Amino acid sequence: MNDSIKGVQLHDSLTPCAGKCSTVFGDHVCRGCRRFSYEVIEWNRYTGEQKLLIWQRLDEQLDRIVLPLIPDANLIQVDEFLASRQVRLLPSGSAGRHVYEALRACQRNRELLPQSGLNIATEQFDAIWQQVDSRLYTLAVANFEFAWLRAANFGV
Repeated sequence: MNDSIKGVQLHDSLTPCAGKCSTVFGDHVCRGCRRFSYEVIEWNRYTGEQKLLIWQRLDEQLDRIVLPLIPDANLIQVDEFLASRQVRLLPSGSAGRHVYEALRACQRNRELLPQSGLNIATEQFDAIWQQVDSRLYTLAVANFEFAWLRAANFGV
């Protein structure tokens, strides 16, 4: 069994849930965690391997969106910051995941920004957060629509 699957089993209680689920209001993609609605519903029934595939897709999205928007992040300092805040992450979590989780912590408490390792100015934070949030959701919806279209055309 590879290490990333072991990581899922060791941290099976970890979930991408951000605590602001919009699937209950009919969204096909959650605005909080960006999982597809059926993934939110079935999460506790998924195997470690299935969960890992979802985590990997979400991390790939974070890498594509977050890293270019926060190019000067000091990843070593970000990891130290996350450890000091006791943020739990999968061992296989991507650099984009780490930067995003630091960004989320600072979104809740802007006073943490100087120690976060993100290397962004306080006055830039809101604009960056809005871009990250908007672009991540747009990418997640596009992934959902692509998966749905692919499934609808399967067998045609």
